[in-house]
Amino acid sequence: MKTIVFALSMCLFFTSFSIIAQNPNQEKPTEVLLFGTFHFHNPGLDVAKTKSFDIESEESQKELEEITDKIKIYNPSKIFVEWTYNEQEKLDSLYDLYVAGTYFDNPKLSSFYKKNEIFQLAFRAAKKLGHKKVYAMDYSNTNFPFDSLMQVAKEDNQTALQEEILQVIQEFSTDFDAQIDAQKSLKEIIYYTNSSDLRQKDLSLYTQIITKVGNKDNFVGAYLASEWYRRNLYMLSVMQKQITKKDEKVMILLGSGHVALINEIISTHSNLKGVELQDVLD
Repeated sequence: MKTIVFALSMCLFFTSFSIIAQNPNQEKPTEVLLFGTFHFHNPGLDVAKTKSFDIESEESQKELEEITDKIKIYNPSKIFVEWTYNEQEKLDSLYDLYVAGTYFDNPKLSSFYKKNEIFQLAFRAAKKLGHKKVYAMDYSNTNFPFDSLMQVAKEDNQTALQEEILQVIQEFSTDFDAQIDAQKSLKEIIYYTNSSDLRQKDLSLYTQIITKVGNKDNFVGAYLASEWYRRNLYMLSVMQKQITKKDEKVMILLGSGHVALINEIISTHSNLKGVELQDVLD
């Protein structure tokens, strides 16, 4: 009897699956072009210290034109960037200046506003696409107690764990600096920052290493990791709330560490589908 019930259940499952698969009216997931980048303007504030890349060079500017031309062909209906979501009005005013062609005319424009990937890449692509705005999606009201994390590891005699954390961070800096020293092109470095290997290292740092810091009653590592997850979940939430059924394709331009985690989250969604950058640029 149990065998018959199981067989009927499986038959109903596959019949339902077949009906769904054949339903032409079923909503297609929104494609999300995942653009993980290094920060073009490098103030040296991140835990991992890296060398700067000359985004204003003639060759870099030429590559930016080529990259944004490919994005235009891909044709996302919205572009989301790493800008605090509740400061959308300020981003709008900057984009309006960019579209008008007067953005870079300001002699007092700071290095951040000249070089950051939002202004150099996202604005450029959005203007080519004829977009009215660029969408802010960052959420910054989080806490990352890295100094406390390392202090707890020291107090608990977790010397090997301390060294492992610092080694992972140093490896990222060393590998990135090697790209600069080898005079890799902007496109080559961007492919590196979007590599599956780098994404896995980033995720492993939070889920396999940092969470082990402290004794069983101290969760500073898990707290730091959870704050990273919370920030990215909030960012994704901001994006989701601004996507409509008309948006067949959108793009996110974020630091590569954000994209590593957001890509993992998107892989669990039925209404979102991650698209790799290299598939669009090649």
